[in-house]
Amino acid sequence: MALILGGGGLIGFGSFASAGEGSSSGQDGTLSAGASTIECPEVANALPGVPVEARTEVDRELALMDSQITEAYAKFADQKEQIQSDPQLAENAILNPLKDKRQASIDRIATAIGRSGEKPKGMDELAPCSLRDDGNDQGDGQNEGDNQEGDDQGQGQDGGQDQGNGGQDQGNGGQDQGQANGGQDGGQDNGGQVGNGPEASDFADIQSVQPNVKAPQAGNDASTGSFATDCGVNENGKFNPDNVIVAPGVANGAHHMHDYVGNQANDAFASDDDLANGDTTCQNQGDKSTYYWPVLRLQNGQNENDANADGGGKDQNIGEIQRPSEVTLNFVGSPVGKVTAMPRFLRIITGDAKALTNGDKNANASWSCTGFEDRQLRDKYPICPEGSKVVRSFKFQSCWDGQNIDSANHRTHVSFANENGECADGFRAIPQLVQRIVYDVPPGPGFALDSFPEQLHKPITDHGDFINVFDEKLMSDLVDCINNGQKCGPGEVAPKPDETQAPDPDESQAPKPDESQAPEPGNSAEAPPAPEETDKPDEGGAAPKPDDTTGPDETPAAPSKPAEENEEQNPATPPRGDDAPGAAEPEAGVPAEPKQQVLKAATQEVTPPRAYNTPAQVANAAAPQGGLADTGARMWPLAAGALLLVAGVVLLRVRGRGGNARHL
Repeated sequence: MALILGGGGLIGFGSFASAGEGSSSGQDGTLSAGASTIECPEVANALPGVPVEARTEVDRELALMDSQITEAYAKFADQKEQIQSDPQLAENAILNPLKDKRQASIDRIATAIGRSGEKPKGMDELAPCSLRDDGNDQGDGQNEGDNQEGDDQGQGQDGGQDQGNGGQDQGNGGQDQGQANGGQDGGQDNGGQVGNGPEASDFADIQSVQPNVKAPQAGNDASTGSFATDCGVNENGKFNPDNVIVAPGVANGAHHMHDYVGNQANDAFASDDDLANGDTTCQNQGDKSTYYWPVLRLQNGQNENDANADGGGKDQNIGEIQRPSEVTLNFVGSPVGKVTAMPRFLRIITGDAKALTNGDKNANASWSCTGFEDRQLRDKYPICPEGSKVVRSFKFQSCWDGQNIDSANHRTHVSFANENGECADGFRAIPQLVQRIVYDVPPGPGFALDSFPEQLHKPITDHGDFINVFDEKLMSDLVDCINNGQKCGPGEVAPKPDETQAPDPDESQAPKPDESQAPEPGNSAEAPPAPEETDKPDEGGAAPKPDDTTGPDETPAAPSKPAEENEEQNPATPPRGDDAPGAAEPEAGVPAEPKQQVLKAATQEVTPPRAYNTPAQVANAAAPQGGLADTGARMWPLAAGALLLVAGVVLLRVRGRGGNARHL
């Protein structure tokens, strides 16, 4: 009997161990306990170049590939429990079909490019995708700075992301942890957005973050002026899930809702002429530029009218959309010289809507709280103390190649200045857009960005989009203002470079990795210093002084090339993420119908959508895999079996001796 039990224990261990073998989210697509999303290579970033003649077709195929990932993620989420029991199901039902679809799109992209130029080679390796965990350990919040658009460090030059202070109270630091436990309340749990994020670990108490923004050094030739434009806070309620920059002509190209201020003609189908003739919410009617970013939602059990629409509930973006309490848009100069005018219709995307799966090379998220804007977070949402408000800020690229208003991957025609504030060879400084968005949201975890479904609403995926539609005279005035060291525009404007703070990559007080502080200088970490009107929380010591909060000084130059892509608009849904090259869209070549722009918050209670992760699964996913505790959990059947086996052998020997004695 002991032998039988011991053998059973060993067999049990063998089957238990084999169930765990290969369960890390490797290239074979097997599912680990923590696997929670799909990771695919970014084809747009691998394209060597796209002839203008092929740009439209390529953009549509890239958008189609995004839609393919979105559909595959939905299947994965629906079948996650079955996949955990049968990992091969992920390969057969999700990853292999996705690979075939991506291969077909890649072939069409190569063919389109080959008609007007050299057909790209070696792209087949970009077709396979894999499963991976949620990436909570992916970064410590310090921006590395080697951005595809250029060094993130350039962003830190003017440190003036703090253009407008304001700040509504985001709420008290994370006491609302209850929201992160138990997802019975309509998505407010760890997997707040219908079970696919964010989690409690995606938040950090801003008071535990050390100051990581420093003042940049401005040279004698610095252009220290600033120009502010006031375009409101989207009082018109213009939202759509399109992205005319990365997915022109494709409805729901972003798969998440966007907030729009400025130009009111922006949707997936808008041409340059449409933008030039469109209405604007900007006080100065000479500014018809379009400024847009993903909406922020409360995970409070309240649904929006887009609960069953593209970009909203259909793309796993749920909750009550929050209107910013303040939006400041400032253009600043360069710390090393004069800036030149931006070309009309210049497109700039900052940040990466797919940073969770693409990595942080192009990430430029910057999160903070009013009164604490000398502390910036990149891959964590801030938990603000009472009386302080959530702040998202962006410093856009400030160097232009002098020729193009867009590029194949929508990035390489602009870049960030280096750590000294200088543009790379062949690039010139243009006015740098510094954007600051403030929200008055309840205390603690319980809010999230809209995102591509597979990006799990991670804060590092935050991004902003801008198309320059200033008229020629106003752009000339803007450049003169900056180069002459003046502050122009409505209200207070950004301070001079020496007043601006930028993140210090080598700052000894940099935040701890789990605090995910803002990136090094040049990255979103150079978040703006605290605004003047900032309600400084009780804690205070490290919070920036109100007068320290001013706009950046970095001045960029303007590019000049006609934009050829138009973004589509999705029905009754707010705009969605845009930075990802080739946002997900409908079938290539099939134009989508224009979608409705206005979306009003509804108060009906959210019907809990498919639960992708139970609280227990979330906890398991967050737990480290392969550590001593995990090893112990896997080894106990072996230990028990071995003990029973030894006991059996001993009993047999004893019985054998007893038998021999009786025989004698």
